[in-house]
Amino acid sequence: MLRVDILQPNGTFARKLRWEPLGLVTEQSERAAWKQFQPFLDATNEAAKLAPRIGLTLSEFVEEWRRDVAVNLKVGTVRVAESNLRAHLIPRLGELHLTEINTKVVQSLVAYLSGCGRSRKTTLNVLATLSSIMRTAKSWGYASGDFHFADLTLPREGVKKEQRAFTDSEVQRMIAAAPEPFATILAITAVLGLRIGETLGLRVCDVDFANRIIRVRQSVDSSSRTIGGTKSKASSADMPMSTELEARLRSHLGRLDGKSELLFVNRNGRPFCADKLREKKLHPLLDALKIPRGGFHGMRHGAASALLDDGASPALVQKQLRHSDPRITLAVYAHVLGD
Repeated sequence: MLRVDILQPNGTFARKLRWEPLGLVTEQSERAAWKQFQPFLDATNEAAKLAPRIGLTLSEFVEEWRRDVAVNLKVGTVRVAESNLRAHLIPRLGELHLTEINTKVVQSLVAYLSGCGRSRKTTLNVLATLSSIMRTAKSWGYASGDFHFADLTLPREGVKKEQRAFTDSEVQRMIAAAPEPFATILAITAVLGLRIGETLGLRVCDVDFANRIIRVRQSVDSSSRTIGGTKSKASSADMPMSTELEARLRSHLGRLDGKSELLFVNRNGRPFCADKLREKKLHPLLDALKIPRGGFHGMRHGAASALLDDGASPALVQKQLRHSDPRITLAVYAHVLGD
């Protein structure tokens, strides 16, 4: 027999006596019985070395998470997490102790989000934030509840909106009508299929005319204009520079005053804000050309669609878009592949 700590519903631990039947004394020696019993003792003693911490509410732990974890995450990741915490998680679950957050409680949260008209994608984003925070709490030794996505009944998938993909002719009209440096921004984004943050994060030193490549090494956050790393390790890559891009970039570099290391900056010398660029430049340009509205990501979709239409393999498109997994390429752009 041995004593083990059992987690109680209120988050505390109670030490209970436990019996382990090992067999009949007539079938084995005492020494053999001790050898058989040792793994139970080892597991119990190992668990007792660091007793789980208890008593924290979700709101209290989030403060620790902000101080020690959020500061190391990407700006965009933190912004999404804070939005989920502020709008849904703290108001609904903030006063609950970590041990009280279980599958039943999380299912109630899912029902609440569905009742508020939130989409399945929004619900999954909220759950991803909660799951990440709960995993951190558990890894830090806090006694906490547990839930699994497989055990939850999620909202049904709604009607998916077709991804906006600008055609080659639309992009040509946009570049021809746009003023500089916006025209060059459009050209790089559309031809290379870059994310807009990656285009705005390009430095002068990233343009290599000798080897005819453009190095993608950093990105500008769409809201805060903070310069950080690319979305993933695969996103950091060298992109081919076409003859047309080379001519356009040489002309653009000739207009720069050399005061900033970035290729594109506003009149104050700061990085462009992608959100404002879309609102103040892109959408008015599309309206003037009578082209249906879309975001900068529509150019990335357009680049992929054009490659596939021209007979490029999905593997080549994956390399051009710098997706870490080819399944992402196929899942997003399968509508272009047809049979």
